[in-house]
Amino acid sequence: MAGGRGADTESSILAKHWELDPATKSGVFTFRPHHDNYLVATHNPSPNDAPYRPFRSLEPGSKGLANSELAFQLGFKLKLAENRFDQPIDLWFGYTQRSFWQARNREASSPLRETDYQPELMAVLPTDVNLLGLRMRFVNFGLMHQSNGQVSTLSRSWNRIHAQVGFERDNFTLLARVWKRINEAASEDNNPDIVRYMGRGDLIGTYRRNGHELSLLTRYNFQSSKGAAQIGWAFPLVSNLKGYVQVFSGYGYSLIDYNASQRVVALGVLMDF
Repeated sequence: MAGGRGADTESSILAKHWELDPATKSGVFTFRPHHDNYLVATHNPSPNDAPYRPFRSLEPGSKGLANSELAFQLGFKLKLAENRFDQPIDLWFGYTQRSFWQARNREASSPLRETDYQPELMAVLPTDVNLLGLRMRFVNFGLMHQSNGQVSTLSRSWNRIHAQVGFERDNFTLLARVWKRINEAASEDNNPDIVRYMGRGDLIGTYRRNGHELSLLTRYNFQSSKGAAQIGWAFPLVSNLKGYVQVFSGYGYSLIDYNASQRVVALGVLMDF
């Protein structure tokens, strides 16, 4: 989830995350946090093992996926240029990697069953507009690639252009994003119906108070009635380490699961920088 974090005034969360004001600028080529960085243990009562069945059939005695695994997400963003096109527009590069490790599935040699890679290019324009009681702080236009680096029937990937706006009020931030998939040649498209399940945008709301953060991510395709919701709660532990609880229901928990409805509960730690 994107949205930024900070230890000082809550009203400046988005300004710090995207360096929207002169006082928050830290120059180019400085590594900054982007999406959440966390390590969690998950439980899924009905893991999606359908994509792996053809490969298991080649290995006599192999079993299905374990109900529990470790999931970790790591990422960063890096400002490439400031004040481009004679406007206060900053250009950013972002990278996020999310992995799912079947650590207790010893019958299958404890594999990393899936790793999703997401590089992005973004142009961020600061704004200061009051809308329905919220302060709109930025507009973000970007190009995003997401893939799992697999081959054959396990391969998943898609490219998107997106537009996002960020709002804040007191301890609350709201990110609203829409995207358009860049179509691929039919012979190269290994998930042509992904928009049906992942929709055309998402909403992320986060409320922060006394070191606690409660977040809700939602996406929904009104044409297919497919979507997902994820609730997260981060709470203080020590220094920059927070406890983290996550509950997910719907489609797209991982890229290979984009068309399989999953219900996953996770508990672990989140690194807050």
